[in-house]
Order: sequence, then structure tokens, then C-alpha cells
Amino acid sequence: MTAGEPYRADDPEIVAAHHRAVRLVDRYNHCTVDDPEERRRILLDLLGALGSGSVIRPPLACDYGTGIRIGAHTFVNFGLVALDPAPITIGDHVQIGPSVQLLTPTHPLDPDLRRDGWEAAGPITVGDNVWLGGGTIVLAGVTIGEDTVVGAGAVVTGVLPSRVVAVGSPARVIRRLDDGPPPRS
Repeated sequence: MTAGEPYRADDPEIVAAHHRAVRLVDRYNHCTVDDPEERRRILLDLLGALGSGSVIRPPLACDYGTGIRIGAHTFVNFGLVALDPAPITIGDHVQIGPSVQLLTPTHPLDPDLRRDGWEAAGPITVGDNVWLGGGTIVLAGVTIGEDTVVGAGAVVTGVLPSRVVAVGSPARVIRRLDDGPPPRS
């Protein structure tokens, strides 16, 4: 599944892994805010890695959890959807706005293969100190370089280099952060 080869999501092993994640996500999303240690324990059981000082505000949704690695001091706002049949790697000091979607699965264009339940997936990598604005959608196979800012509502379909601002659907680079602040009007 994580190697990019086609797979069937109804494979019993995949279904069992998904059911495990659903149970943990449900526990996490319903855990009281007054028990931060329990919330962190659930995340450590669910995710492939969770760095120190990182915060994920519920609700959270994911397919398996084990494919998600989050670095240190990362903040994830409400409503992250992280579909992880392929790895999702999020760096240190990342800020993720509300209602962001990280979507590694893909489906065949061929209608017969889709009807037969075949899927594939591509990894997503979010570099250190990235800011994903609210409602951003990141698709399979995308890498976002460190220090990059992605504007709210953008749909990221391809690689974004480090130290840029990208906006729109599909996301496009509108400036480099090395260029200094935008002119005042």
C-alpha cells in the first residue's frame, strides 16, 4: 500500500488497520480537554510519530494513523483530515490551519479498475516551519519545502520549493520569501 503499488482497500489486513484507527480517533476526538496526558497517549498509540510539544486539536480524521509522522512543536488546528495509505511526514514547527486535508490516496482513471476497488497512494511531505492556511488541500505525491506559506483554500497539486508563498487552485508561487516584504499600498 505505501510503496505506490495498486492495492484494494477491502483487503482484510487493511480493513483491520483502519478499524483500529477509527477506534483510536473516536477516543481522541471524545477525550476531555481536561486530560491532556490521555490525549497525548492516544496520539502516540495512533500515529507513526509525534514530536514533543506538538498539538493536534480535535476533531482529527485519518485512515490508519501509523503512516503519519509529525515533528516537534507543530500546531494542527481543528478538523485535520489526513488520509494515510502512503506516508505523511510533517516537519518541526509547522502550523496547520483549520479544515486542512492531506490526501495521499489516488484512484485509477479507468472506470473498470475503480469499480473493482483498486486504489494507489503517493506520499506527502511538509517541510519544517511551513504554514498551511485554513482549508488547504494537499494531494498525493506533493512535497512542500521548508519555510513555505500556503494560502487559505489553496489546492497543492505539485512540489512547492522552500521559502515561497503559494496560493490558488491549483496552488502557484506568487513570491519568494527571500524577496522581502510586499510593497505597501
